[in-house]
Amino acid sequence: MKKIAILQSNYIPWKGYFDIIAKVDLFIFHDDLQYTKGDWRNRNKIKTAKGTEWITIPCGSSEKRLICDVKLNDPSWQKEHWNKIVFNYQKAPFFDKYKSLLEYFYLDEKWDNLSNFNQCFIKTISTDIFGFKTVFEDSRKYQLKLTKGERVIELLKKAEADYYLSGPSAKNYISENDFLDNGISVEWMDYSGYKEYNQLNGNFIHEVTVLDLLLNEGDEAIKFLKYNL
Repeated sequence: MKKIAILQSNYIPWKGYFDIIAKVDLFIFHDDLQYTKGDWRNRNKIKTAKGTEWITIPCGSSEKRLICDVKLNDPSWQKEHWNKIVFNYQKAPFFDKYKSLLEYFYLDEKWDNLSNFNQCFIKTISTDIFGFKTVFEDSRKYQLKLTKGERVIELLKKAEADYYLSGPSAKNYISENDFLDNGISVEWMDYSGYKEYNQLNGNFIHEVTVLDLLLNEGDEAIKFLKYNL
């Protein structure tokens, strides 16, 4: 029985994104969709001494393009984001453990495409750090023809899914019966009940990039995912 999740790529996502990856056999990046500004595609939150702070990749405000077509024309964001990560996390217990990996993403490699950066980061953390066995694909492989809700079902059928794991927000706009009619069962991800971990700078906050978890817990980080419960 094949379980699949389909999500747009996000910039250095939070731990819940990786829990979805861990729970499926196949994870499909759905980046041939319209880019939306002010979303998670190009920004996320880090924890600072003053609370959370957005770090955002500048890529313009135009929504007349697909996520996979978003170009990164100004590379200066890489050094800027790296400096913010260093400033806020250099005292984290496992900063040195992951420093060279992060330097690769922010200093050594130059990225000219948002989707490429996001997907590479997500796959590296999933496979090399957490050790997930999940297979990754890109939705462009399937040359989809349909739109909106029908598009997800088309993708799942082409990928031969038996189960579809979806984020809970999708309950507002998709019908389980449409999937069941196509022989696909729907499971909803539950983001409640996460354990707190050692975290810098005051009161605990869950809604931050996975880097916060990794830099504070190192090899123990996976124990704070629901996947490990």
